[in-house]
Amino acid sequence: MGAGHDVAVGRIGSNIRCGRRSASLTASSRPARGCRGGDVVIPAGSGIAPHRAHPRGGTLLVLLHRLRGTLDWWDPQFLDHLAAELDVIVVDNVGTGYTAGEPRDSIQGFAEGIIEFLDALGLAHVDLLGWSLGAYVAQDIVELRPELVRTLILAATGPGSVPDMPAPRTEVLRIADKADADEDDLLYLFYPETDTGRAAGRQHLANVSTRLAAGGPGVTQQAALGQIAAIGTYSSAPFDQIQARLQTITQPVLIANGIEDIMIPAVASYTALGHLRNAKLVLYSDAGHGFLFQHAKDFATEVTNFLNN
Repeated sequence: MGAGHDVAVGRIGSNIRCGRRSASLTASSRPARGCRGGDVVIPAGSGIAPHRAHPRGGTLLVLLHRLRGTLDWWDPQFLDHLAAELDVIVVDNVGTGYTAGEPRDSIQGFAEGIIEFLDALGLAHVDLLGWSLGAYVAQDIVELRPELVRTLILAATGPGSVPDMPAPRTEVLRIADKADADEDDLLYLFYPETDTGRAAGRQHLANVSTRLAAGGPGVTQQAALGQIAAIGTYSSAPFDQIQARLQTITQPVLIANGIEDIMIPAVASYTALGHLRNAKLVLYSDAGHGFLFQHAKDFATEVTNFLNN
């Protein structure tokens, strides 16, 4: 791994790793704000592992984020529910959030960035949980390095464009292009237009507001446009290629979504289920793209039970 490859992780829950890998030990290589339990800088090639609080010795669960998401956007309630029984790592990819470097603009590039990070930690195998864009990345990691992944969890996503999948709404595309989406935009994208859905959305935004208010790094418009381009390319793959890719995945897969998802409709999750060898699908009513925060405890329990079994 070259000195130009940087990957950061941040600890948020009671059993979540926190650290930063950097090309050199410098004062500017500060850990993620809000981390509890210790931070460490990992010089490239040093072999030094980041701190882990109360290690359980099991397979690590690595969380991969959505379009424009950073460490600070993970809901702490969801992470705490996961970390009650699991070892969890959250990671910003190269050139986004807390991670330095040139932003990448392909799903394969994002996947290679995560693989570089996992190799730097010397991890032989992990469990992956990808949300939205992060689930595209997780699927590509399985394709590139199948031996690295024990179990795959795909949240609010699909394998790409599938038959009968409606085209994205104009409003979804408009908001995705915005550099400064506001509360109403995020509620529209992630939560259904019901009283319970919007209440859950406002609670999620309140949960992440403390970390966001600390002023941590976000995702630049350059990096976001690269992510959008990557999603477009990934989604344009012919369905026969998508089928063939899904059929090569031998790991157990948990797929979950909200039935009201307007960003990646649940038909994509259902279609993926039909082409995977060993998969389970969980759908939540009155929930959308942000179902994992709306039903944080229940979904964390689903994840924990799936991994433990």
